[in-house]
Amino acid sequence: MSKVIMIYPERCTGCNMCVLACAFTREGEARPSASRVHVYNWEREQFSVPMLCQQCDDAPCVAVCPTGAMHRPDGTIVVEYDVNKCIRCRMCVQACPFGNASYDMVTNKILKCDTCAGAPECVAVCPNHALEYVDVTVSTRARKKSFAKKFKDAFQEVA
Repeated sequence: MSKVIMIYPERCTGCNMCVLACAFTREGEARPSASRVHVYNWEREQFSVPMLCQQCDDAPCVAVCPTGAMHRPDGTIVVEYDVNKCIRCRMCVQACPFGNASYDMVTNKILKCDTCAGAPECVAVCPNHALEYVDVTVSTRARKKSFAKKFKDAFQEVA
């Protein structure tokens, strides 16, 4: 069965452990800008949300990629990135409605969560279980879609 990273914003304290763990695991250095996870903080409201690729059903990053570098293998949920096919046009960065694909000038590649091939370190280090790696069910897909829509609407309201 496929799995996804589920976000529970009500549990997030904004500690950024997930951000550092991701950057260190993926790039070998504690450089927050190299992370595939970003924590948005609303200090006045005392609210934090960890964000990473939502593995959208209709993945805009896949739709705009001219080379197939962003792709979803048949029968999988995770959108994958092939650095060797990428021409660094950054269309995927522009297309992501959540800002969860970014370009890293240091490594000259696109950064996007791929769930660490099934062992997401961000989930493992989260002290409050704001991120969980769960089986995909009708219920989890519905919750994930609902959260994504709420977050997209909130971003559009601010913009």
